[in-house]
Amino acid sequence: MCRSIKTLRPPFTEGVTDEDMHAAALQYVRKISGFRAPAAHNAEAFDSAVEAVTEATRELLASLRVRAGHSHS
Repeated sequence: MCRSIKTLRPPFTEGVTDEDMHAAALQYVRKISGFRAPAAHNAEAFDSAVEAVTEATRELLASLRVRAGHSHS
């Protein structure tokens, strides 16, 4: 399944889970690598990239400050 990456920050999405962040990271890595599932010799690099993007997403969402009454795209 290849779904679009959705906005994960409030107010667009509330209650974002680790699974949501991992799914977005997986879609991103799939898109930029061109692989839905990498060959065995690329699996370690692929999985490492997914984990790095997941962590970067977690850090970004934890750092964002959303002001009430303002929406930014």
